[in-house]
Amino acid sequence: MKSDAEQIPAAGDNVRALTRVDLAAAHRQAVKDGFVEGIDNHFTVMVPGRTDRFYLNRFGLHWSEVKASNLIEVSLEGEVLSGEGPANLSAVCIHAPIHRRGVACALHTHMPYTTALTQLEDMTLEPSSQNGALLHDRIAYDHQYNGWAETQEEGERMADVLGDKRILLLANHGAIATGDTVAEAYHSLYFLERAAMTQLIAMAAGKRRLISDAALEKVRNSLQTGSREVKAEISQYFDAVKRVLDNDGSDYAG
Repeated sequence: MKSDAEQIPAAGDNVRALTRVDLAAAHRQAVKDGFVEGIDNHFTVMVPGRTDRFYLNRFGLHWSEVKASNLIEVSLEGEVLSGEGPANLSAVCIHAPIHRRGVACALHTHMPYTTALTQLEDMTLEPSSQNGALLHDRIAYDHQYNGWAETQEEGERMADVLGDKRILLLANHGAIATGDTVAEAYHSLYFLERAAMTQLIAMAAGKRRLISDAALEKVRNSLQTGSREVKAEISQYFDAVKRVLDNDGSDYAG
């Protein structure tokens, strides 16, 4: 019987190279967007054409140093299969269980506004802004903080909480945004932070005015009927991100 990795169509070297470039670009944009926290946190994407390994930022690098060429290739068990440098233990324990469930890309950060939201007794992202309304139904909430994720059992627990949602808010910790591509996952990550920021500002100012159920239903219907257009907009957004990085002289693609 063929392994899972052998049962799916093989991806060409060009597809894999482009995926590396996108993941490196996400790291560099995260620095510009203020999502970076020292040398911690981790972005991963499955190696195209494989179900048993993923690309990961090498532990010890600042995200401003991440390039397509210095990403490492890691098995779901945490073995470094290609590239130099160690794989962060928490990265493997958190991301491998999510990837085992067929998720292509998973981005984990402690970005400030979202992490502040997860410190509240009620850490719900409210539908009180347009961004909040767009993401509201896509979020799962993990209310159990158990310290650093140092076992894959803890990662499996997190992945169970995520379920079929696209975003996981981790109590007292941060967030994980997922997607079928790096572009999709980063788009969610960016607008999650924007929604958390404006919600916290509004909470400090006074009582929020939530978006009506009728308007929320309209948003849901628009997302469903316009899914192709939404994906095109996300692709254009990430193309713009890379153009700006290129214009700034970034070496992320190297």
